[in-house]
Amino acid sequence: MDNEQKKIKVGDNVKIVALPAYIKTAEPMPMLRPPNLLTVGEKGVIIDRRPGGYWGIRFTQGAFLLESHYIEVINK
Repeated sequence: MDNEQKKIKVGDNVKIVALPAYIKTAEPMPMLRPPNLLTVGEKGVIIDRRPGGYWGIRFTQGAFLLESHYIEVINK
């Protein structure tokens, strides 16, 4: 587990610092979506930890899966 993953926990407020080529929805059967659904700087809340190094994050547009290097924790 890298240092970023240790700092992030369920319930944390986070913001996007970079976007992947595609984003995954946080559904039982995740789908790849274009990254323009989200923007750099957008804020969300960590809802769960997923296998493969992904975090489930609730944004206003819905819940998506992002790896820790695409997000950073912000103060509440």
